[in-house]
Amino acid sequence: MSEAKKAASGPAGELAAHRLAPAPGAKKRNKRVGRGVGSGHGKTSCRGGKGQTARSGGSIAPGFEGGQMPLQRRLPKRGFHNPFRTAYEVVNVGQLAAFDAGAEVTPEALQGRRLLRRGRLLLKVLGDGTLSHGLTVRAHAVSAAARQKIEAAGGRVEIIA
Repeated sequence: MSEAKKAASGPAGELAAHRLAPAPGAKKRNKRVGRGVGSGHGKTSCRGGKGQTARSGGSIAPGFEGGQMPLQRRLPKRGFHNPFRTAYEVVNVGQLAAFDAGAEVTPEALQGRRLLRRGRLLLKVLGDGTLSHGLTVRAHAVSAAARQKIEAAGGRVEIIA
């Protein structure tokens, strides 16, 4: 039983309303600023010296450099974002060795083994690593090297539409 509960309980151990108190250290006093030099928070009220940041509402926008041309505007624009790009979640052939021989490898099975991080993306199998036993791999896309290694190990590849 905590100290606060012990203090609040009566002789028989029941709680009493007049003995209830917050746990020690649960209540923290507000920092009272601008109340004299002796408080340690007087005069400038913990805001440093004068200027914009000492005023109420005196915050500076992120990226503002005092009128100097900001870094974001000094650097040139580069590149292109293709809105029609197909994003794939990638798994290598070497990771498929975790499945038993003859098993069916699907996006759901890979997610169950935590080999896929984001299940909503399409699955693509790439050819890094080796495979020693045959598997049935169902994926949205497969590289040529991965298809060759899976079929060489006695497995087969099915493309999901």
